[in-house]
Amino acid sequence: MATFGYGRVSTGTQTTDNQRLELEQAGYQIEPDFWFADEGVSGKVAASQRPAFKAMLGQIRKGETLVVSKLDRLGRDAIDVLQTVRQLGERGIRVVVLQLGNTDLTAPAGKLLLSMLAAVAEMERDLLVERTQAGLARAKAEGKPLGRPSKTTPAERSEIRRRLGAGESVSALARAYGVSRASITHIQKNQIP
Repeated sequence: MATFGYGRVSTGTQTTDNQRLELEQAGYQIEPDFWFADEGVSGKVAASQRPAFKAMLGQIRKGETLVVSKLDRLGRDAIDVLQTVRQLGERGIRVVVLQLGNTDLTAPAGKLLLSMLAAVAEMERDLLVERTQAGLARAKAEGKPLGRPSKTTPAERSEIRRRLGAGESVSALARAYGVSRASITHIQKNQIP
């Protein structure tokens, strides 16, 4: 069974050479055809959306092993990592992370670690929602306008309503002001100042 290696770096000026070297120093000899690297791909991009990772997913088979140097190479956050490892485990693919002491995340101890990661991810999600709600409440209490800033000024909105009343089409006004037809309709219906 083959051992696959995966590396990722965020910028085009970086390389995955060090990650591959780490795997080799840990005793994993990865054939050139089984090394996949996404270079210049942000960690914010989900693993399943990265070109090299997608290609690797198409090639790796049941019983084979994927080795990465660090957990964050697998995903952008705990949720993405968890989903990625679960999907690979369901396919019968071992996932080894050197950073975690050569831990196979699809083995019982690795699954325990993933369960803890899932709990942390859930807490992270809950805290994010809490902070967002608190921030919105504070902004609202301070009288700050919420939502996306309008692309049109109050004077332009008044002019749009006047021109609509004079019979100009929604499409023509949308083109004239560089906004969507929905924006023009919203201005017309809601009488936004």
